[in-house]
Amino acid sequence: MPFLNRIQRWADERPHDTAVVVAGRRLSWADLRDSAAALVPHTKSVSSLCEANSVEFAARFAAAVAGGRQCAVLDPAWPIQLQEDIGRRVDASAQPAAVSPDDGLADGAPEAAFLVGLTSGTTSVPKAFTRSRRSWQESFEASIEFFGLHQDDVTLAPGPLAASLNLYALAECLYAGSEFQTLENFDVGDSHAAITHDRVTRLVLVPTMLRMLSERGLAGCVDASGVRSIICAGSKLDVRTLEAARRWAPNATIFEYYGASELSFVSGAGLPARQPAVLGGTGIGRAFPGVEVRILDDSGLPLPDGDAGNICVRSAMVSNGYLWGDDGQALKSFDGWYTVGDQGYLAEGELHILGRRSDMILTSGKNVYPHEVELALAAVPGVSAAVAAGMPDDLRGQRVVAGVLPSHGALTATQLRAGLEDILPRDKRPLQYYLLSELPVTERGKVSRNLLLEWIGSRDRRVRALDA
Repeated sequence: MPFLNRIQRWADERPHDTAVVVAGRRLSWADLRDSAAALVPHTKSVSSLCEANSVEFAARFAAAVAGGRQCAVLDPAWPIQLQEDIGRRVDASAQPAAVSPDDGLADGAPEAAFLVGLTSGTTSVPKAFTRSRRSWQESFEASIEFFGLHQDDVTLAPGPLAASLNLYALAECLYAGSEFQTLENFDVGDSHAAITHDRVTRLVLVPTMLRMLSERGLAGCVDASGVRSIICAGSKLDVRTLEAARRWAPNATIFEYYGASELSFVSGAGLPARQPAVLGGTGIGRAFPGVEVRILDDSGLPLPDGDAGNICVRSAMVSNGYLWGDDGQALKSFDGWYTVGDQGYLAEGELHILGRRSDMILTSGKNVYPHEVELALAAVPGVSAAVAAGMPDDLRGQRVVAGVLPSHGALTATQLRAGLEDILPRDKRPLQYYLLSELPVTERGKVSRNLLLEWIGSRDRRVRALDA
């Protein structure tokens, strides 16, 4: 069971308490139960749910996974043709259990698949994988313990429910019996209003959202002292965002975790209020409850502490595998240890993330991961964000270069080099620095290292070489 039996329980025990709030519209536990139950007889065995955030979304999602049903949640921002293509693939590929119009709002068999997950994808059709009800129940138990979610918490996840981070937060709150809030669309002012007026105690969001809320909250004197926990995922928190969040929400424990859609939670760490942070590092905490982590080489053999290799996990939270798009590399298994190809190492029990092997820079026989360089540069005073890449070099094979976006004032290469002296080993430091007027991002909003190299090669006006 993921969460439907829990909705029934909370509706019986606390029918008038708030379950879900979207842009000011409220559903009590009884409202949610009754709305979802009324939809179940009209819901197919396989559904593709593609709509913006709303209280109706919560009810339709609950109905779409009742009994043996399966549901795929699509991003309404995707092109219509892509949405239709994915819908056809889901209908043709999913194998739900038998369903009936007489089914009630109840969970199906624990081992049966209920969710068709979709990777964020690129320009092509995203890969699709399935999850069992038991995998999410195991994930709920682990995350509720790790993040300390309580029934009196009010969670605000201001991003789209089509994104796995926010969809999971909704389901986790339904399982825990805790109020969940979101917005129709992300808006800083609306988020601040919810935090101020709706007793929000918990935020679930990506670092870019946290930075905007924190910096504008500080500037506008928005009181976030009631926020007890902040859960961040998607990328490691940079120094500027972390420092702003600590000042804006002084009583919050700030959590960040590493995971993957196919693996669920892997590792995480919580930084309690007023505890100093270790800046510029690649560490992302220890293994999640119920998760074992190993670093294995390409033959599946374990590597010693400090040696980089494939981050592999063994847990009951791992997905069932792919419905389509499996190239044999995206999700691999070494005798029950699963990896999505991310590289990292273990040091005294802490997992350090280096990034994807395809991003690795080979310079003078040394392996350098851009992610590690970018995190170190983000810890240098005056740097708002950084992008590192490998540029062809006749002598070294590749040389490390970096583009930096200043937070304020001017920057020089000398400042950047000095700032890295105690953070990054000499053989990993960039040989050339460039000042950016904006980050090189794709149409989908992702930072692109290849685009940085294109800007440098074409002498684009958005990038300027820094002299010493």
